[in-house]
Amino acid sequence: MEKQIYLSPSPHLHSGESTQRVMLDVIIALIPASVMSVVYFGIPALLVLLYCTVGCVVAEYACNRIMGKASTVNDYSAALTGILLALNLPPTSPWWLCLVGAFVAIVLAKQLFGGLGYNPFNPALVARVFLLISFPVEMTAWKAPKFIYSAADAVSSATPLGEIGEALMKTGKLPATMQTGSMFDFFIGHQAGSMGEMSALALLIGAAYLLYRKVITWHIPAGFVGAAFVLAGILWAYDSTVFASPMFHLLTGGLILGAFFMATDMVTSPLSAKGMLIFGAGCGILTILIRVFGSFPEGVSFAILLMNAAVPLIDRFTLPKVFGVGVQKA
Repeated sequence: MEKQIYLSPSPHLHSGESTQRVMLDVIIALIPASVMSVVYFGIPALLVLLYCTVGCVVAEYACNRIMGKASTVNDYSAALTGILLALNLPPTSPWWLCLVGAFVAIVLAKQLFGGLGYNPFNPALVARVFLLISFPVEMTAWKAPKFIYSAADAVSSATPLGEIGEALMKTGKLPATMQTGSMFDFFIGHQAGSMGEMSALALLIGAAYLLYRKVITWHIPAGFVGAAFVLAGILWAYDSTVFASPMFHLLTGGLILGAFFMATDMVTSPLSAKGMLIFGAGCGILTILIRVFGSFPEGVSFAILLMNAAVPLIDRFTLPKVFGVGVQKA
């Protein structure tokens, strides 16, 4: 009996991982942050998660049908985009805002570029920035966190970063609580903001799971957090009455969510370890610069999208050369 040889394109060795498994792992990692959002904001936060997730899945399915492509709903990427979008929105966002965001994320930022693997920018962040610019009132309708199960008694509140901006405009100095206050409340979630900005503790639990599962590596988060910490520390050392402490910058806003869950998106981040460190550092530096000197109190979304645009250039200069290329014959 003749031995048969099968020819097929690479890769010939598989790790056993699949797109579906990776997306599911990230969804699992986001469960602690999602649960904390519902604990603090109750049914309204749960509805935002539902609207965004269902909206993204339906938009993905509709695009597949219209474009005559096989359904990609089962790879969970659309569901993950919906959850990330929800965590980037205020917990009392109206249903129509969630659905508009889902349409922008899936149709404009993902499917029009060719679907998963072809989009140059993180879909959830594209949707967040679009909503922030188009509907600033709804996107800044913050509520003070408390253990509630309805939004009826929620108290309107500014985010910690917003409070700094208001104080600097009025007095030129940071509020006393921002200069000397304990960071513990920010760490566990006592702050107003987007659903994913609530609890650094919950996000870090999810991040630890992703690192354990090797879904992400340490390079981008380390570059992001490290660069942000160093730059914020330099400014704080220069004048602590005007510039917030580096720990304040790390524990407030969406920096932890961005560093571990948004910037690490495989499609829109560099391929090499060196490139990842450069990418993460760029995100961290831009985040602090936008927060401190920009017109928006939060800069994570803008920083990551700007660095997404730089990924092809980063890859060009950091990818290792292919073995044997450029070798001249004797």
